[in-house]
Amino acid sequence: MQKSDSRLIEDYLEMMVSERGAAKNTIMAYSRDIGAFAAFLDEAKSHLINATTQQVRSYLEGLADEGKGSSTQARQLSALRQFYRFLQSEGRRMDHPCATINLPQRGRPLPKILSEEEVNHLITEARGVASPEGIRQLALVELLYATGLRISELVSLPLAALGSNPRFLIVRGKGGRERMVPVGEPAIHALGRYLDVRNSFLSKGKSSNWLFPSRSAAGHLTRRRVGQLLKILAARSGIQAHKVSPHVLRHAFASHLLAHGADLRSVQSMLGHADISSTQIYTHVLQSRLTALVRDHHPLSAD
Repeated sequence: MQKSDSRLIEDYLEMMVSERGAAKNTIMAYSRDIGAFAAFLDEAKSHLINATTQQVRSYLEGLADEGKGSSTQARQLSALRQFYRFLQSEGRRMDHPCATINLPQRGRPLPKILSEEEVNHLITEARGVASPEGIRQLALVELLYATGLRISELVSLPLAALGSNPRFLIVRGKGGRERMVPVGEPAIHALGRYLDVRNSFLSKGKSSNWLFPSRSAAGHLTRRRVGQLLKILAARSGIQAHKVSPHVLRHAFASHLLAHGADLRSVQSMLGHADISSTQIYTHVLQSRLTALVRDHHPLSAD
């Protein structure tokens, strides 16, 4: 990548952090997506500052030819749109090469979830292991299912997130936004047991401010390790490992809440979605519940 392109990307990412409070994962994603387009331009002896609309189109067409799905193309185009909007606002470009390019059409798939019975199998299996690792595993599963936290939020919880009231967690989500997430009794009990053995996961004589400390470079459990632990638990529970992940438990949390009568706005708040449209992927659950409500209780419904 040309030095001038690297500098433009760095300036944009600095703005995202300082003015919008973008999270580390967001910054990495934008850096990767815009960097990929810069590499494409480099092969054509061109640069980000003078990229044309046709070059953007050719880049997206190349992604399609490589078998990349419409969601990937849409994400790349969205990143480039925002990047060039920034260059315009800075006066570095007068035009916008993505202005006339439409997002690829894409359907929004329904989230993959576990049934309530399958989640109960996971939790029951986790409760049967009395070692410190088993107690920690149970706390992780109970918290994921009880709160719907993103896995990045869970592993990076500081010990201080517990606060003075064990019924609530103080969570810092995307963009640095804080929210209070209620915690149910089973998860509170599992968390209490885990805190009794937490020090066994620390090196001798060491302390840690993380709720789930580990010997990783980050100092806390990694997302990958939690995913591995869940798949091991799934296998022991008789559930196909590919069906279980931290994100699937987040989907299960939201879908099961809605199925039992929670409203969409409350679920949006607990999930930490800035926009209700992100939560509306779960409306398939609401639709089936509302259909049953009308069928069973409306005075004019058929017998």
